Amino acid sequence: MAKPKILVTHSLFEEARKLLDAACDAEYIADPERPARADVLRRLKDKEGLVCLLTEKVNEELLRAAPKLRIAANVAVGYDNIDVPACTKQGVVATNTPGVLDETTADFAWTLLMAVARRIGEGELLARSGNWKGWNLDQLCGTDVWGKTLGIVGFGRIGRAVARRALGFQMSVIYTDAVRAPEDKEKAVSAEFRDMNTLLAESDFISLHVPLLAETRGLFDGPKFYRMKPGAYLINTSRGPVVDEAALVAALENKKIAGAALDVYENEPFIHPGLKRPNVVLAPHLASASIETRTKMAVMAVTNVLGLFKGQRPPNMINPEVLKKA
Repeated sequence: MAKPKILVTHSLFEEARKLLDAACDAEYIADPERPARADVLRRLKDKEGLVCLLTEKVNEELLRAAPKLRIAANVAVGYDNIDVPACTKQGVVATNTPGVLDETTADFAWTLLMAVARRIGEGELLARSGNWKGWNLDQLCGTDVWGKTLGIVGFGRIGRAVARRALGFQMSVIYTDAVRAPEDKEKAVSAEFRDMNTLLAESDFISLHVPLLAETRGLFDGPKFYRMKPGAYLINTSRGPVVDEAALVAALENKKIAGAALDVYENEPFIHPGLKRPNVVLAPHLASASIETRTKMAVMAVTNVLGLFKGQRPPNMINPEVLKKA
């Protein structure tokens, strides 16, 4: 029996690659740069499966180019790159990799928070420059994290993991979400619910953990920045388009907020030039980038593919109605 043909649009960690190669006829695009769209579409012509990143748009164009496609496995928890209704209509299973990156992403949100609060980026540049003249009382003084108020926008698994880490800093934790969390989940991390405007007014640090949906696109706009404390910082490890970057730049330029730390951007990989300023920490989408976590993500994506071709339900289906239709 012929093995199912799979296209992988990037390199895979060895553990995931071994799993895939053992059961499938996999073709890998090994180019370290993002593969050209035309090349991806051409290679998909005879493929039954696709393992891809957020950078690949799984839309009607791609589905037309891949008439044999049965599954699109995203190596990410987010899937705003996938047109789920189009996949469902075409009978293509869409999957993601939830859960395995929660703690690593929460770690990185805290990495960014601490870096911007204590001016680590500026300090490292000074230390590497050869121009550091030694310790001084007022040199690169940042702000304390301990005892401050942390506002969390989006109180899902990652948001709660971020809140749990705040307990060690004896912070007051407040959160907002479209739906208030059960009382036991609030108590577990000593978090209190607030409406958005109250959270903006009370928080010293605001960390974003919402998915990219129609209602969250541009969620943080000019009016929201103007409701924040002048000494507050914005942290974003969710999705870039959740923040209106032009509005953020205006808020920073007008000193409406103290700074920001970003791992994701409105139009990746483009970064608004106005964000390249001393009080903004910039990272290139690294929140889940530990070897352990990225390996788990890759293995999970491959497991989703293998499950389908074994006649099983893939563990992380986004559109389970596809199998019901079949």
